[in-house]
Amino acid sequence: MQRLGSGGPTSPAFRIRLVGLVLLAAHLCFVGWLTLRPLAVPWVAPANLHPLATIRTDLADGPRAALEGIGGGLLLLAPFGVLLPLATGRLHRRLPGTVASTVFAGAMVSVVLTLAQTGVPGHVADVDSVLLNTAGVALAAGLVFPLLRRRLRQRDSDWSGHGDRIEGRRRRSEPASPRTGLRLREEKAQGSTPRATRVGMAP
Repeated sequence: MQRLGSGGPTSPAFRIRLVGLVLLAAHLCFVGWLTLRPLAVPWVAPANLHPLATIRTDLADGPRAALEGIGGGLLLLAPFGVLLPLATGRLHRRLPGTVASTVFAGAMVSVVLTLAQTGVPGHVADVDSVLLNTAGVALAAGLVFPLLRRRLRQRDSDWSGHGDRIEGRRRRSEPASPRTGLRLREEKAQGSTPRATRVGMAP
């Protein structure tokens, strides 16, 4: 039976990858619209190129500002950490390599978005956004994806065992074909040794 990660259009692996790809594309479109749409604001803060400067400011402004700034940065690309491995069919790859490649891809997406924001009215580049976005991807890929991966692999094993039982019952219930019966009759005929007729001798 096919494992999750390979298979034809009717296999569970193909359906999981298709769903992951559709959800990943929808998520990236939403992130692009959210971060790159022009904003009409009277004043824009200067770009932040000092790591942790914005995070310290959010923490100093109180819990609400910290929740909006830090929590929003963590959640923005967090689904990417789960959807990318699903869309690329990495359920049966080694988990450390999958997590590392997913975090790297999430960091590159965040860098591209941050650089693109420099040309959009109402947005500025912030290095802390890259740090928070990457941390959100790492948390999702390291904590949420392994749980989902285990569940899907367990379902894959159950599905494979069920398919094997169905295939075995189908083979046992199939009647023997005429060609098989003819071959058996030929083997039986060839296996029997003809006996010579006894001839009595005259005195």
